[in-house]
Amino acid sequence: MIALYIRLSVEDFKTESLSIPNQKLILREKAMSLPEWDNSEILEFIDNGHTGTNFERPAVQELLTMVQAGKINCIIVKDLSRFGRNSIETGYFIERVFPLYHTRFISVSDDFDTANFKGDTGGIDIAFKYLISECYSRDMSMKTKSAKYAKMRRGEYQSVICPYGYRKSADGRMEPDEDVAPNVQMIFQWASEGNTAAEITRKLYAMNIPTPGEYRKLKGKDYYNVSRTNGVWSTSTVLRILEDQRYIGTYVIGKRKVKEIGSRHTQLKDESEWFKIPNHHPAIVSVDLFEKANASIKRFSLSNKKPRDYLLRGKVFCGCCDHAMALRNDAWFYCRHSEVAETLPCHGVRIKMADLEQVVFETIRAQMCPALGIDSNKDKLDLQTVQQAEHEEKLRSIQDSKRHLYEQYALGEIDLETYRTRKAVYDTELVQAKNVHAVITAQTKRIKSDYEIKLKQQEIVQEVGNANMLTKALIDRLINKVYVFPGDRIEIEYATQDFLETKESEKEV
Repeated sequence: MIALYIRLSVEDFKTESLSIPNQKLILREKAMSLPEWDNSEILEFIDNGHTGTNFERPAVQELLTMVQAGKINCIIVKDLSRFGRNSIETGYFIERVFPLYHTRFISVSDDFDTANFKGDTGGIDIAFKYLISECYSRDMSMKTKSAKYAKMRRGEYQSVICPYGYRKSADGRMEPDEDVAPNVQMIFQWASEGNTAAEITRKLYAMNIPTPGEYRKLKGKDYYNVSRTNGVWSTSTVLRILEDQRYIGTYVIGKRKVKEIGSRHTQLKDESEWFKIPNHHPAIVSVDLFEKANASIKRFSLSNKKPRDYLLRGKVFCGCCDHAMALRNDAWFYCRHSEVAETLPCHGVRIKMADLEQVVFETIRAQMCPALGIDSNKDKLDLQTVQQAEHEEKLRSIQDSKRHLYEQYALGEIDLETYRTRKAVYDTELVQAKNVHAVITAQTKRIKSDYEIKLKQQEIVQEVGNANMLTKALIDRLINKVYVFPGDRIEIEYATQDFLETKESEKEV
């Protein structure tokens, strides 16, 4: 199986030779020149718009998973930088991981093929190419960031996505979107009149106003998953709109920064580091209305508040809308998302925390498998281990015989023709023995893995059997989510399926 790996970063779109079709053409021509082409299956792995400075890329992760599963025999890339620009990680995979799984690695432009460097790393020229790729990426990142910050200071830089209520004009500047700008004005007006964020969401739902995500999707800009929204605004969205100074014409940018070059993880910077440009674009609301709305809106922020900790924290979800259920008065789980209207199917869905914990515990105990067959698997593993040891002894015996044969030839006890004839016999026996040994080793590894899984299952079953009540340790180990439906029905999504009779369990409270 031959894997063609293709990567195109955002900067590479400007270079025609690095386009995906051109990379495919180069890689397929190289693959067709290999002797293994006729009997090979060709797979393509494409990361479009991903940096090469780290390996947090979906296609390369899928490729590496298949390598570790022993399914990939050869990987072909256009050049080393396509696979990665991080010298340490790239070198580790090429020099350590791929040889371990007998995976050949070919870089076409670099004229690099691991088949030509058995026992070697490719020489100092390859090492320098690793470093050059990494330094180039870092240098480009710094230059791009500097240019972007310079534009921010001059008020020239603008993000691609406009905030809700705005759109891009013909000259690329932000201008009010007449379709939804009145909605923003209404939100500020309602807030200035003393309405809470929850009351504003109910008003928006009653007027059948699409959420910002739904509106973008209607305009063909499907950036977010809005399948769970159902026209219901969240209070956090309303609060973000009310505190956004862009609605008074002040452009705010540079609020976040990446943690390290090449990373997609960002963190919020101190407000003193933000770039604020007054009168940057037409305002949707006046400064007076903005200040009045923010002075009236209730924001519950307790700096010393400790997060509540309870057994099913972060595990309970509404079965209708798939939103996390909130805990009220430390006693009831309820679907806050559905409180905007009585017509929603999950409106009024709630359940006592104590009752839910009890029924979850009873369901887990009821789902335990009565028998796991640990002993039979242990016997099978013992037998397989003995067979593996016998074949390892046979391998050593053949290798010892070959060494003894060479000693006889070196001492002049046998002639060259006799040595060659006997050696050919030993070589044939050795190949056969190695093939059998490889099969038995793989079988032993699989049986051992199954046995270890069974032991872990037994441990879990005993832990549940010895428990008198639901514990945090059991929840973290066994449960991903607990779904609550109307009619006091629950479904449990298990993290560990192996010791259960079914993948999903249902029970009425």
